Amino acid sequence: MTANRQIILNEAKDYIFITLGLILYSFGFTFFLMPYEIVTGGVAGIAAIVYYATSFPNSYTYFLVNAALLGIGLKILGWKFLVKTIYAILMLTVLLELMRNAVPTDESGQFVKILGEGQDFMSLVIGCIMTGSALGIVFLNNGSTGGTDIIAASINKFHNISLGTILIFVDFVIIGSCLFIPQFGTLLQRCNMVVFGFCTMIIENFMLDYIMEKRRESVQFLIFSNRWQEIANAIGTKLEHGVTILDGHGWYTGKERKVLCILARKNESIAIFRLIKMIDPNAFVSQSSVTGVYGEGFDEMKVKVKGNK
Repeated sequence: MTANRQIILNEAKDYIFITLGLILYSFGFTFFLMPYEIVTGGVAGIAAIVYYATSFPNSYTYFLVNAALLGIGLKILGWKFLVKTIYAILMLTVLLELMRNAVPTDESGQFVKILGEGQDFMSLVIGCIMTGSALGIVFLNNGSTGGTDIIAASINKFHNISLGTILIFVDFVIIGSCLFIPQFGTLLQRCNMVVFGFCTMIIENFMLDYIMEKRRESVQFLIFSNRWQEIANAIGTKLEHGVTILDGHGWYTGKERKVLCILARKNESIAIFRLIKMIDPNAFVSQSSVTGVYGEGFDEMKVKVKGNK
């Protein structure tokens, strides 16, 4: 397979999974959060607040706000950064409109509460599990839903403030704005809406982190076998994976022996075990989880070194 074809296939895979993530997001947001008038952060939260207060379609607000942010982002960040973001914004705009029309409504035109009356918090949990997981899928495939991400990236380009800090601050402002909108009822009702909004932040971020970390989880193998060279060759050639050979010394036998050390993604474990068993079913194998692996083929070391810019 040529390098160009592999690049095209990888890009196609990214767009397929980004689309699936956006479908899950729009479904969870529209069917479980909007009928109960639950507020979230980001541009989707702004669109929801406008819809609850004025009945103006949230898909339109989502597109208009993102269009304005894209105009700013294109000037600061450039086209390359925003190509997949533009795709995600357009796709999510369409999906939100489709889902809004798909939600059943009652005689007064209000969205039907899928879980019934009084199930606000349960609907919040289910909806945020879906939206948080969806965001994880999008981000894992090099995508972005735009919105406040553009604000955070733009500020981060000129100021040493982390993206997470900026996003949390912006989400607090968006959710907290519900306190000042009289259409949302009494002060107690507005406080209740804000508390629910902060709960959506916590659950969505938890699910986002869980999905991201689960995908990146790595393991370490220590393999003890008399056929160590065959195993190392098979892993290096068939799986195209690096192998480190360590010198070991058996305490009981007193013999020198080789130990294979491998760092791999967790989803590669089955393939590695299968190769080992095919070559030496009696091999002694230790597998352990590692907190993080950094370097070529794994994650980048995102720390600042004094004296370097």
